[in-house]
Amino acid sequence: MSGTSLDGIDVAIVDITGSGFKAKINVLTSHSVPYPKKVREALLAVSNTNAFTGDISRLNFLLGELYAEALEEAAERAQIPLNSIKLIGCHGQTIFHEGQGTQYLGKKVASTFQIGESSIITERTGIDVISNFRERDVAAGGKGAPLVPYLDYMLMRHRGRGRVAINIGGIANLTAIPPNTNTDRVIAFDTGPGNMVIDQLVTRITSGAQTYDRDGAIAASGQIDPKLLAKLLRDKYFRAKPPKTAGREQYGSEYVAKLLDTELSSEDLIATATALTAESIALGVRNFVLTDMRVDEIFVSGGGTHNPTLMRQLRKAMDPIPVMESTEVGLDVDAKEAIAFAVMAYETAHARPSNIPMATGAKRPVVLGKLTQNGSSTPRTATATVPAPVAVASLNGSARNGSGTATHKPKTTRTTNVNRAAMSSKMKAAAR
Repeated sequence: MSGTSLDGIDVAIVDITGSGFKAKINVLTSHSVPYPKKVREALLAVSNTNAFTGDISRLNFLLGELYAEALEEAAERAQIPLNSIKLIGCHGQTIFHEGQGTQYLGKKVASTFQIGESSIITERTGIDVISNFRERDVAAGGKGAPLVPYLDYMLMRHRGRGRVAINIGGIANLTAIPPNTNTDRVIAFDTGPGNMVIDQLVTRITSGAQTYDRDGAIAASGQIDPKLLAKLLRDKYFRAKPPKTAGREQYGSEYVAKLLDTELSSEDLIATATALTAESIALGVRNFVLTDMRVDEIFVSGGGTHNPTLMRQLRKAMDPIPVMESTEVGLDVDAKEAIAFAVMAYETAHARPSNIPMATGAKRPVVLGKLTQNGSSTPRTATATVPAPVAVASLNGSARNGSGTATHKPKTTRTTNVNRAAMSSKMKAAAR
């Protein structure tokens, strides 16, 4: 979603009514479009590194074009008229995120930078766009992440069960929701690497022939090195108290280069990196969640859910707490992040805050994002044969918290049409 897996564009078209945490959400369709190989390489080249401003500017506008095309494709495939969509929420692609302030030119500065020009999206689609969600939270003293706890609380809170929602994208994060509580007691933070380290190892080891561990097969063929794993788990990030956020800045190329300097076989190294993801998530739950609340069930989303080896290790690490996929409560494991930013855009359009200060560390709830208004009176329409409800579309440059590439099935073009009635009933049943 924001700059780590860099796999493509997730689109969710969502019908929303009501307001705040009582809003009703119907997912009309979700769709995923992979980045062209050269675009992905170009994004990697400008992510958390020295880069030419010209490359960043061109990519910013290019992504706007790609996002508009992805939305049109999703709407056309689902036979949803483009002019029935009233608002677009666009997270964009994070190329730099430093939620923890650092000294710079005599001032302590925290910053975050997403690209994907909203003016292009509005001009091409004729629809208002809300973008740049993270900046306002950072300005309010937060770390700009995680933001998805707003949706987690909305859909997963329960009167009698303590729940943890885990998303394994490039970075893994969690939202812990005590039973029968308000947002003041929600615990949320990035636990550490998700698919990112595994991704990079596979890419480097295979010289780019593979970019992820398909179905966790490489990890399953290797042996976890307990000494290296123990050393990696001593990383000070895992001991730091929330709120906290992680990214390529901690677990990028330099981190992977050190792992490659070990004498482990490729299979054992990837097995150990996979165990690192599972164990660091479990460590986060044990150290910062179970100390404050009971956990009755865990729901997982993101690309990591498609890795049987990783999921098996996570279930073992969290035993006896049951670990399930988020589909059990009606949330597509690959679309959750896109749905979340559709909901946040909807809240912003109604001038309502959608950050959770307990999750991000912000001083107060704030209205997120910036509005780019449609200046055209003749928006384009996608081919459609049936009417659709008023909806919000979310354009999600998949990576950081979202549906990551590593350790999951290849991100081919995917469209999911959700049975609205079935989804609503499943969510109601899960909330009882």
